[in-house]
Amino acid sequence: MKRILSFMILILASTLAFGSQCPMDMAAIDKHLAGNPDLTDKQMTQVKELREQGEQLHNEGKHDESVEALAEAKEILGIE
Repeated sequence: MKRILSFMILILASTLAFGSQCPMDMAAIDKHLAGNPDLTDKQMTQVKELREQGEQLHNEGKHDESVEALAEAKEILGIE
């Protein structure tokens, strides 16, 4: 029983950690976009779509997927 409880706490903690990362990633993307980055129209569209997708997934509680989408947007922008 203790193992199951420990496992559940570990999963909850990791979910909360990823959940708090999403807003920081979105803020970093927004800040970079505000600086008028040197992107093609196609790249700009991709970044905006991935940023929007990341926020939607975050709001749905799908934090792992949100982190992936936001990481892809950050990669296009060249930020970590």
